[in-house]
Amino acid sequence: MPQQLTRALTAVLALAAGLSVANIYYNQPMLGLMVADFAGSGHVRLVPAATQLGYALGLLLLVPLGDSMDRRHLIVGQSVILVAALAAAAAAPSVVVLLLASLIIGATATIAQQIVPLAAEMARPEHRGRVVGTVMSGLLAGILLARTVSGTVGAYSHWRVMFAAGAVVAALMGVMLFFTLPRRPPEQRYPYVDLLLSLGSLTRSQPALRRAVLIQGAMFACFSIFWTTLALLLQEAPFHLGADVAGLFGIVGLAGVAIAPVAGRLSDKRGPHGIIGAGIFLVLAAFAIFAVFPTLVGLALGVVLLDTGVQMSMISNQSVIFGLVPTARNRINTIYMTGMFLAGAAGSAAAGIAWTDWGWRGVSGLGIAVGLAGLAVHLSKRKG
Repeated sequence: MPQQLTRALTAVLALAAGLSVANIYYNQPMLGLMVADFAGSGHVRLVPAATQLGYALGLLLLVPLGDSMDRRHLIVGQSVILVAALAAAAAAPSVVVLLLASLIIGATATIAQQIVPLAAEMARPEHRGRVVGTVMSGLLAGILLARTVSGTVGAYSHWRVMFAAGAVVAALMGVMLFFTLPRRPPEQRYPYVDLLLSLGSLTRSQPALRRAVLIQGAMFACFSIFWTTLALLLQEAPFHLGADVAGLFGIVGLAGVAIAPVAGRLSDKRGPHGIIGAGIFLVLAAFAIFAVFPTLVGLALGVVLLDTGVQMSMISNQSVIFGLVPTARNRINTIYMTGMFLAGAAGSAAAGIAWTDWGWRGVSGLGIAVGLAGLAVHLSKRKG
């Protein structure tokens, strides 16, 4: 009989999701320190991009394997490679080694995206939203706190210490998962090429998946629009504040961590459609506040609404997609997360243009426009 998903195991999965995804954000606050350490080499600035590229490659090339392999073996195996990559980054003698290690760190940090469909598979259907919400709360905490932790370590120690500490944490995480994850052989094994080719057919055959990708893509683009330009706003008059203060807003955003399990429970009880709509409304309200009240208090309030809205929409959309094709949950998660990731990158790029041409009001207007596009998709025909 398959192992039941207990509260303790759910907590382990949430912790592991946060610890694994945190690895792709460690480098961002420490980038200036890396540049200085390598005698000002401009190529060091490519480290965050290499890590993000690795994460995208991991989504496309590694996450689908969870539908054809025992996820326990896959997750533990990725943990071992992640530890080695973090250790290589900590000891990197050259920029080339650091970039290669960063690429591998990004790819293997997709452990988080193996864990989410595993949790959805193990949960009872009537509890799936709550379970996914709990695991996603751990993932969001990892995203929001990673920059704060690495920035502090970099400020008081050395950037290499952060990567070395990350390797130790990843090793402990791997041991924890080795002893706690159940063995769950796949119902069917597929040739690797067939797994990748099926991504297109799944996208075409599942209109609910396409809608979820478009809606959450818009929400994550809004998320990226704000966080890409926040530091630019704070460094100008009347604030004249540094990147450390911008990082502190991540702690304010932890409100979204608390709301994630609640959103999951509401999605289980009342259905996901209304919760998705409420999430979109909160994102739109956040950007309205950003536009009208660009003060520290207004920004803090907007961050709470933004992160809460994005989380509500994400959890509810995931409760929809993980119920579509039970034997293809990893591939469905690949499609969902890749679409969201690409939309976030587009949002970051558009935010830079809006900031340069129209300033903060342009950024706020862009967020409202993208949010309204997501709302339009949400209100469209719901067949399929």
